[in-house]
Parts: sequence; C-alpha cells; structure tokens
Amino acid sequence: MELSKKLLAYKIYLVLAALFITSLVVSNLIFQKFFYWSPFGLFRFEISVGILPYPITFLITDIISEIYGKKKANQVVVVGIFASFFSMAIIYVANIVPAIDSSPVGDEIFTKVFGLSPLAVLASMLAYLFAQFIDIRIFHFWKRLTQGKHLWLRNNFSTFASQFIDTLTVLVLLSSFGILPWSIFYSLLLSGFLFKVVVAALDTPLLYFFVWLFRKKFQLKVGEEINLDS
Repeated sequence: MELSKKLLAYKIYLVLAALFITSLVVSNLIFQKFFYWSPFGLFRFEISVGILPYPITFLITDIISEIYGKKKANQVVVVGIFASFFSMAIIYVANIVPAIDSSPVGDEIFTKVFGLSPLAVLASMLAYLFAQFIDIRIFHFWKRLTQGKHLWLRNNFSTFASQFIDTLTVLVLLSSFGILPWSIFYSLLLSGFLFKVVVAALDTPLLYFFVWLFRKKFQLKVGEEINLDS
C-alpha cells in the first residue's frame, strides 16, 4: 500500500478510536437517567440513556475488525476501558473537593449525579470488557468460516451474543452493588437487550456502507485487511 494511503488509513483509525472512546466514556457518565421508548406502541422499552452510545461502540469495533483486523479492534477496546477508568478517577477527585457557597452546582447535587459513577463504571467495564472481546472473537470466527463473505451474518451474530452478555452482566453487578433495585432487573434486561438487538439490526446497512467506502478507497478485496503495523 502506498505511504500516503497508509497514513490516511491510520488517521481514519485514530478518528474511529476517538469516537469509540468518547461514546464509551459518555455512556458511563449519563447512565443514571432512564427513559422509555415505545415504537408504534408495540413494546415499551425502559432503558438508561447510557445505553444510547453503546451501539456506536459495537458498530465501530465491527468496522475496525473488518478493515484493520482483530488486533487493532482489541487495542481500541483496551484503550477505551483505560480512558473510562481515568475519567472516573478525575470525577472521584472532583467529588471529594468541597464546593464553595457560590458554586452553581453544590456538593449534594454533584454527588447525586456523579457519586455512583465509580461503582457503575466498575460494573459496566467488567461487563463491557467481557462482551467486546467476545464480540470481536465471534466476528472473526464467522469471518474465517465464511471466508470474508456474508458481513451481515458476523455483524449480527457477534453483536447479539455480546450485547446479551453485556446487558446481563452489568445489570447483575449494578443490582448486587445496590445501585439498581432487583425488582426492575428483568424488565431492564428485556428492554435493554431488545433495544440493542433492534439497533444492531438497523446498523447493518451502515456497516455495509462504511466497509464499501473503505474497500473502494483502499482497493481492498473481500476479507482483506489493512495492516498498520508493517
């Protein structure tokens, strides 16, 4: 590959990594607000707003897995988790620093909004780490099995399995830590998983579109990956 194209591929990889990290960190900061969504009145989803950026992270790791390979996808996940813990360390320090009387946001409000974040991030990151590595492993299993064909198959099969594991694990941990009551466990599990399944199915055309752009720009064959390390 030409040096100019390789530099462009590397820049795009950095942009994708930045979007991934931002989505992951933000999801852990806003998770305490819940809302409902009832599309066409068919089902009432009761979910945390923290779940909204999550489908973006799985779409990005699937794009990176398809174009840059398993190693680069795993690297982005690890860096994203480090960024999440680092952001929580900053919030922890900000929480213990006393607010002055004229502060627009006092200690009580700040603690109510961000005080539970470290425990939530611990639960979320344990679940997310497990789910993302499973997602990447399943994605590449199907990629090898289908010889790089049927992108929709590995995209949806890997995401469905990993999203269920992520949703189940994080809800078990949050309920065990006392952050969420067990009484809403099953409703949140069903709503969260179904929401992620619907979004994963809807993002398949986006994955095809972005993969098509990459293959056209960098003259990649089906199943061929860009090696940034060579």
